[in-house]
Amino acid sequence: MALTEIDTPALLIDLDAYERNIIRMQSFADRAGLALRPHAKTHKCAVIARQQMAMGAVGVCCQKVSEAEALAFAGVSDIFVSNEIVGAAKLARLAALARLVRIRVCVDDAANVDDLARAAQRQGVEIDVLVEMDVGAGRCGVLTVDEVESLARRIETRPALRFKGIQAYHGAAQHVRDYHQRSNAVDNAAARASSAKDHLHRQGIECDVITGAGTGTYPFEAQSGVFTELQCGSYVFMDADYGRNLNRSGEPFSDYANSLFVLTTVMSKNRPGLAVVDAGLKAVSVDSGLPLVHGHHQIQYVAASDEHGQLDTSGAEDAVDIGSSLTLIPGHCDPTVNLYDWFVAYRGLRVVELWPIVARGAVR
Repeated sequence: MALTEIDTPALLIDLDAYERNIIRMQSFADRAGLALRPHAKTHKCAVIARQQMAMGAVGVCCQKVSEAEALAFAGVSDIFVSNEIVGAAKLARLAALARLVRIRVCVDDAANVDDLARAAQRQGVEIDVLVEMDVGAGRCGVLTVDEVESLARRIETRPALRFKGIQAYHGAAQHVRDYHQRSNAVDNAAARASSAKDHLHRQGIECDVITGAGTGTYPFEAQSGVFTELQCGSYVFMDADYGRNLNRSGEPFSDYANSLFVLTTVMSKNRPGLAVVDAGLKAVSVDSGLPLVHGHHQIQYVAASDEHGQLDTSGAEDAVDIGSSLTLIPGHCDPTVNLYDWFVAYRGLRVVELWPIVARGAVR
């Protein structure tokens, strides 16, 4: 079908831009000699995860057991739950999943290590475990090298667990706008991770993996010589928020193209300078700012309610008519994806495929 036949709101993927993004990131990782493990919380889609792995990714990350289940049941074979999983029910599900696919998980607490080990033993599986360090995000993770060592030793003494390394993701650095400030944030994170690895080595504990990095910072992690694996996720789609990051020259970061759009229809135009579209809060996330109107820089998306988006068209009064379609660049790609059941993948002006978002709503 033609794009003009799609009912709205709809979540679109421009395949040409999307494919270039995947190739560019994988090529970067290959040249740097680093493993690429893209974060699937961005797309929640097994089709995309399998394509990323076919291009050379070693596996994917996700944040929740339910995400891992949805991806595993759809054929994704190597999954790192880059988060702490707490509670008997969730740990039992995680351990059961390890009977089907390769599973890794994070810990930052001794009691959680013990609970994880018991769950793995009940299922007769071994689970790879990484100790998470707080390298600047102020969220999860231990703070000192002694704590890393203590947890690593505890993992090593549990027969159902294997210590694999350190999770050192600096989420807060991804959206630091200034290039040099982002670089400094990652330098500090890399120094902390390196210090922990060196400390473990002196104690006779080998640390095979140091994983982290995101779309906003991955060149810095790569050049640090510390990280072995990149967890970038948003590069496949990009969004308006990432477009506000600046490169070394102080210009907007543009290494990756916008490939994710929300297709919307103008449903009302009853006052000068105002148009209303059918994509509101239930169609596009605004947690990182309002969306941009793609290809119409003179039109501004200025307000959202549940089912409506308001556009300031005072700079382009004749650019839109009732019934016409517009494409929006979401402010934040990840939560926007979670609002939809499928992607409409298109090339040129024609729909090619529908890709189910199998982990939509997977929050447990």
